[in-house]
Order: sequence, then structure tokens, then C-alpha cells
Amino acid sequence: MDLLPFDEYVRSLPRKRMSAGVLIRDDAERVLFVVPSYKEHWDIPGGVCEDGEAPWRTARRECAEEIGIDRSLGPLLVIDYVPSDGRMPEGLAFIFDGGRITADDAARLKLTDPEILSVQLLSLDDAAPRLKPSLGRRIHAALAAVQAGEAPVICEDGHPVTG
Repeated sequence: MDLLPFDEYVRSLPRKRMSAGVLIRDDAERVLFVVPSYKEHWDIPGGVCEDGEAPWRTARRECAEEIGIDRSLGPLLVIDYVPSDGRMPEGLAFIFDGGRITADDAARLKLTDPEILSVQLLSLDDAAPRLKPSLGRRIHAALAAVQAGEAPVICEDGHPVTG
């Protein structure tokens, strides 16, 4: 059996994209959603992990950049394997607990990122038509993890994996 030289072996390893988001909610369990300018579906604060950036750092950075909230994150709630959809390669999506916000505080957020048009506090059911279905499932898993105190939830395309 011929072995590849180490550097060639490393170059042959698969690469996965990663993203990290932050679940921020109010006392009524409504979720803070961002309305992006660059895509049709709504999202939670977050984004793509930059090269060499850990997901928890991405989540905090993106939250600060997009909605001006820069605070320590709570626990990891969801790790989701996102399969390739033909356009985007497979990857991993993380959701961290961003804690609570009041409706008044959400209304006073200073949005300085041109990528974000507005924020909305909505129940997941009310927001669902505006979300990619896989993100809706991922947020549902994150909310269930918070309520049950059992995190992180491992998902595949937003579906919790059991067993």
C-alpha cells in the first residue's frame, strides 16, 4: 500500500463550511430574527465562520456586527450537519444561547450593518413562512434544548438525531 506524502494527504482532506448563530428571545419565547438585505429568507444573528475562526467567536462577532449586541454567549444549543444542496457544500451550523431581550430593547437596537434591514421578535410559528425550513427546524431544536435544559442537540438538516 502506497501512502501519500503528509502534505498531499492534508490537501486531500475534505473541507466543510461552518456557520454560527445566536438564539436571542424574550420572556414570551419569541425569537429575535434579522431581515437580511441580501437574501429572501430571514435568519437569526450570525454568519459564516471565517478562516481560522472558532464558531463561538463567529457567533459573538456577527451578533455585535449585525445588531450591536456584544455580550458573552450562553451554552451551545445545537450542532447541525447541513448536507450539500447542490449549490452550497455540506457544512456544520451551530446555535448558541444569546439570552433574553425585551421588546423595548429590541426596538432600540442600532442597526449599522447594511446587510440587515430590520429585526423582528416573533414566535417561531409566525416566522416560519419567512425562514428556510431547515433553519426553522434548527431553531425549534434550539428552543426545545433551552426549555428542557438539555443541550447541545445534535441535528441533521435541522432534524434532531436520536440514538
